[in-house]
Amino acid sequence: MWVEAIGWFAACVLLLTIGRQVYTQWREGQTKGVSKWLFIGQLTASVAFVIYSWLVENWVFVVTNTLLLITAALGEWIFLRNRKRETARKAGTASS
Repeated sequence: MWVEAIGWFAACVLLLTIGRQVYTQWREGQTKGVSKWLFIGQLTASVAFVIYSWLVENWVFVVTNTLLLITAALGEWIFLRNRKRETARKAGTASS
């Protein structure tokens, strides 16, 4: 029981850490310091880890990696939206 509790604790810490990064990016509306490859890599790794975790029947990791996959998709969407807004702002400033 305590072994699984350690796994759930680690999962919560990881999700909170990555979730905070995505929230900060959303709140600030900027892409500064964030690479699009961060979320692409996270998406790829999360899909592979979900499949692996399912195959070995490790439910802590199935849940964690599914949530990380959702977080990565949300992060990529926010990144692309923010980049589009930044490009539009720069174009508006250049034409003024």
